[in-house]
Amino acid sequence: MANNDDHFKNVISHAKEYGYIFGSSEIYDGLSAVYDYGQNGVELKKNIREYWWRSMVYMHQNIVGLDASILMHPTTWKASGHVDAFNDPLIDNKDSKKRYRADVLIEEYAEKLEQKAQKEIAKAKKRFGDDFDEEQFVTTHPRVVRYRTEQKEILQRMARSLEAEDLADVKALIEELEIADPISGSREWTDVRQFNLMFGTKLGASADSATQLYLRPETAQGIFVNFLNVQKTGRMKIPFGIAQTGKAFRNEIVARQFIFRMREFEQMEMQFFVRPGEELKWYEYWKETRLKWHLSLGLGEENYRFHDHEKLAHYANAAADIEFNFPFGFKELEGIHSRTDFDLKAHEEHSGKKLQFFDPELKESYVPYVVETSIGLDRMFLAVLSNALQEETLEDGNTRTVMKIPSILAPVKAAIFPLLKKDGLPEIAEEIVELLKWDYNVLYDEKDAVGRRYRRQDAAGTPYCITVDHQTKEDRTVTLRDRDTMEQERIAIEDLPQRLRKSISFQSWLTT
Repeated sequence: MANNDDHFKNVISHAKEYGYIFGSSEIYDGLSAVYDYGQNGVELKKNIREYWWRSMVYMHQNIVGLDASILMHPTTWKASGHVDAFNDPLIDNKDSKKRYRADVLIEEYAEKLEQKAQKEIAKAKKRFGDDFDEEQFVTTHPRVVRYRTEQKEILQRMARSLEAEDLADVKALIEELEIADPISGSREWTDVRQFNLMFGTKLGASADSATQLYLRPETAQGIFVNFLNVQKTGRMKIPFGIAQTGKAFRNEIVARQFIFRMREFEQMEMQFFVRPGEELKWYEYWKETRLKWHLSLGLGEENYRFHDHEKLAHYANAAADIEFNFPFGFKELEGIHSRTDFDLKAHEEHSGKKLQFFDPELKESYVPYVVETSIGLDRMFLAVLSNALQEETLEDGNTRTVMKIPSILAPVKAAIFPLLKKDGLPEIAEEIVELLKWDYNVLYDEKDAVGRRYRRQDAAGTPYCITVDHQTKEDRTVTLRDRDTMEQERIAIEDLPQRLRKSISFQSWLTT
């Protein structure tokens, strides 16, 4: 575990050193769980957003985009259930005075049981080799069965207690499992209580007549209240989807793990409207489609897993998370939810307006059901960054720090170097910058020896370096160096755009 902790610390310090992420208003000692994206971070974030948007909106003729406002009529949040039910169960440790989410403490305990089961499976795999029958082993090995049964019982009991708002039983479960404060080791806990996560604000000049508003805690409601606007103006037929990216705000009391859980964050959501009764078919379709999108980036199939929810939200009839193996373990990266017709019906009821679709095939009107895909852009950013940062030992015994960010997402696609700052080489390098900058974010660098420049770009995550040398003056060829393999090839300047397009086009990534 220490190794992972060290890796995570390296990710955080590297993110700052290379202009990816800074603490918010750092010169004033900052705000906890609020971060600013630096010059490389803003590019990576934009590229992730665009990769999602293109795959979601451009690749599907029946999905369109939207950008709804952050401030919405306050009744929106009454209808959605956020005013009454958007709570986290919190618990304080009496000795350390630290505050925790009670459900997270229990989930972490359950995850340790799963890790124990995985250790047993790994040992058996090693022992039996090719003859290993994993399915039979996990259903018959007493320790694995015990760990997994205990894990399931714990999560089911927690889900039932939270559903029934039996917070006393949530505390009782923490005590029965002898869960200790991770910092002090103390088991002296306060009662569990609910805490609403919405940020309130005021609209209006005078305190007396100001309207109580909320900063939106999710982007989905902006889609639901615009369902009819988009459907009618776009002449959309069911099934169809509305996609949106944007900021959301949650007053997380226990915000931690860098940008994994923040108070101001960005979501990428798509709500897919379907006929009632067809929602589970589309739920399975979107689970599969979204996992394919993740795998297209090459971060390693073993780093993803599905987690089906034991505790369903009040609006859902099926829910699963795509979890990613972050440096601190498998955690939720994206949620796929079958939300039924809860949202549109609630907005119908609170607004007095009909939010229905007339289906010409069925010749009837109905409130559509919704399947949601919702991914945290900041979490996706952390998944990419933590997976990309590597220390490599080279053949000559030296080491290098490299960020193997998928080239489609990399902030800078190519760095252009003149070998020397004289003999007309900088002018040719500037010419290459002019040639490529229309399609790619590229940079010019002439400082230090070329080897040091390569290392600098490796650490920043730049996939290609282009070096202009004296041979360039003779035959108009340059050296193109690949970040991941460190291989170099001579290539004509005029062939550079085509060569980069081949490895950095959306088509080449999204169709793999």
